[in-house]
Amino acid sequence: MVHDLKFVFRQLRKSPGFSAMAIVMLALGIGATTAIFSIVEGVLLRPLPFPEPTRLVVLADHLQGTDFGGNGESGVTGPDIVAYTRDTHSFSSLGGYQQTGYELSGKGEPEVLSAARLGSGVFPALRVAPLLGRTFTQQEDQRHERVVVLSYELWQSRFHGDAGVVGSTIQLDRNPYVVIGVMPRGFEFPLVPGQLNQSQLWVPLSLQPDEVGNGGQASWNFQMVGRLLPGVSPAQAQQDAERVAEQTMRGYPAFMSSLHISALVHSLQEDTVAAARPMVRTLFLAVVVVLLIACANLAGLLLVRAIRKRREIAVRLALGAQAPAILRQTVLESLVLSTAGGALGLLLAGVALRVGTGLLPETLPRVQGIGLDWQVVAFALLISAATGVLCGLAPAFAAMRTRVNDALKEGGRTGSAGSGHARLRSALVIAEVAVALVLLTASGLLLRSFEKMREVNPGFRPDHTVAASYGLPEKQYTTQAQVDAFSKELLRRLQELPGYQAAGLTTLLPATGSNSNSAFVVDGYVQPKGSPLNLGWPSQVMGDYFQAMGIPLLRGRFFTEADKAGSQLVVIVNQKVAERFWPGQDPIGKRLRWGMQETPTPWMTVVGEVGNVKQGSPDQDTSDQLYQPVSQMVASFGTFVSSSMLSGNSGNIALRSALPPEQMENALRSVVHAIDPQLALSQVQTMEHAISDSEAPRRFNTALISAFAAAAVLLAILGIYSVIAFSAALRTQEMAIRMALGSQRSGVLGLVLVSGMKLAGVGCAIGLLGAVAAAHLLRSFLFELSPFDPLVLSLAAASVLLLSIAASLLPARRAASIDPMRALRSE
Repeated sequence: MVHDLKFVFRQLRKSPGFSAMAIVMLALGIGATTAIFSIVEGVLLRPLPFPEPTRLVVLADHLQGTDFGGNGESGVTGPDIVAYTRDTHSFSSLGGYQQTGYELSGKGEPEVLSAARLGSGVFPALRVAPLLGRTFTQQEDQRHERVVVLSYELWQSRFHGDAGVVGSTIQLDRNPYVVIGVMPRGFEFPLVPGQLNQSQLWVPLSLQPDEVGNGGQASWNFQMVGRLLPGVSPAQAQQDAERVAEQTMRGYPAFMSSLHISALVHSLQEDTVAAARPMVRTLFLAVVVVLLIACANLAGLLLVRAIRKRREIAVRLALGAQAPAILRQTVLESLVLSTAGGALGLLLAGVALRVGTGLLPETLPRVQGIGLDWQVVAFALLISAATGVLCGLAPAFAAMRTRVNDALKEGGRTGSAGSGHARLRSALVIAEVAVALVLLTASGLLLRSFEKMREVNPGFRPDHTVAASYGLPEKQYTTQAQVDAFSKELLRRLQELPGYQAAGLTTLLPATGSNSNSAFVVDGYVQPKGSPLNLGWPSQVMGDYFQAMGIPLLRGRFFTEADKAGSQLVVIVNQKVAERFWPGQDPIGKRLRWGMQETPTPWMTVVGEVGNVKQGSPDQDTSDQLYQPVSQMVASFGTFVSSSMLSGNSGNIALRSALPPEQMENALRSVVHAIDPQLALSQVQTMEHAISDSEAPRRFNTALISAFAAAAVLLAILGIYSVIAFSAALRTQEMAIRMALGSQRSGVLGLVLVSGMKLAGVGCAIGLLGAVAAAHLLRSFLFELSPFDPLVLSLAAASVLLLSIAASLLPARRAASIDPMRALRSE
């Protein structure tokens, strides 16, 4: 083996160009595959960072007759948390939780932090011990004690890793909280997509009276996580939870009698990665295609090298060399190249991950777990070894089939074995062209789909509009009058800014993914039997919100100062509501109310109709949207109404100005701090940036698939070039004879070009069939576009054909420019 290795290295040193090209091609293919596999492993395959993660499950309600989550799955209510925790018997620990945010002040600049309210059973279910101190107890949760557990990252950045932080007091929403623990580095819960949404601290859930009373029975604003008892399966736990759900339904008030609720228990791992699975799988398939093309090119290069060494191999066989030794050396040469390519590819993958992790879409969960761990390195080494063996087998067997007599004869290199080698090389190139065309078609479909999505009207004008979120601490803003005074003063000061055009406040901003579904009833509308509840997107607004966002008024009017508490309750609906419930009619003057048929809530009169607004990504369906003035908030048992009301202590600012966006953001911060110096703003951004963020997942898919498609096409074109160039070189004597007998140089040029076009044509035909067969993989990623779009298919095929002609042109020109006398003399 050592002797063979020395021989291989000596041979490769004699062909530095061949060696460098083979290593670089493999490095690109293996590096890209390794980088994408690290995403697959970090997001989909790696177990959750908790002890015995397979025992962790999510418990949720399934509401029949609604479209929560698209399949009836919702979270749980406050009363559900109490009932499931008390009455189920399948969990060693079970607890509810809810994401939230807190203003941290008192040490450094005020800052709004992502946080989570956790039931006392959550930490025991996760079984992760704190780095310092302890987690909160059931008594602290029930007694509503103000204690907090910090994340490692917050402890380091804000408290400089001070071990004495445990037992100290910090200000959250300007209320004192005692720090009782610090979690270890990397601990994350809830496991939500997006680096910006990671919880930086945890407080007890401490359900409030309105969250567990009648008002909380129809507000699915919480989630639950639990650890199964040993020997209990998820199916058994679901039966146990369904029994409790049936008992809970018997206590529902009359207005909820039409709802049927069952329990769902499923893996926390699957719940975390379900949304990301299709995207990551598609990316991995795409990069595997690129690797296969790189392997085919390497096999082609090695085959060409074996053909060129036929005389050498024939001499060695004639002198007594054994065929297994020839096979071993050829495969070993391929393994050396693939190992070098794998090592360089691993380095490239590390650089790509270091640079590109921040570019991953925020919808991807567990981004922090992506990296070159030992599993990824082992995968890269395995891919390198498999590539070397597979790519070396074809040329190795071709070398073993060398006919000694033919090879040693004059002109033996053009014998029958050469035609067999030519067919094999052509088959490899055809396969490369076919799979490259499949990727190029996928890239074209995603590009067209992305452009169609960008052409969608978001329903508002994002230019020159800045938005920001805030939360007023309850300690300083204890009454609604104080909240209203802050809001009015904020709007007044914004109007005094230079370049001011309009400003308003709202509970829910469009294009940010903010979502809240509330049931409503339309006067005179008979709900079809078995149809889902009417769920609307409730938004409370103040000031010139519609003008600030550029939402067009289609009928009626906007809210005025006359729409205040004590006057007729009014509402503005979007175009979808008007067309759904009053088709062909003027919606102005119609009535609707929050809740369900049996809910005794007051009627609201429609005074305006506005355009449909996209709440999230432009490719998502628009929901029914209902706007109310803040001054007329309806309190209907606290049910079916957004839990983040502006009449509470949180809201969003929308400012339209002629100033540049950077100046607008600074001016907005200055105005808020002039009113309340300690109040922190979060998510300060232009609405154009918000739309860009909502498009990020599709943009990422499109860019990466397009990059892979470009690499695949480039490799395929290199394959065509190498085959045509080598074939033309082997036919030098034939071309010289043709030209000596009177053939024109244009005829020789056309002869070589036709050879390349034949390979490309057959590859394109097979590739189009492959693209049609793979269409179902892309269907879920396309927006208003058929996977069989004829324009994309024809353009992709035409592009590959033109590039193939271009790749064949250089060897064709070289063949047409030979000197017949010199060529025949050399022969």
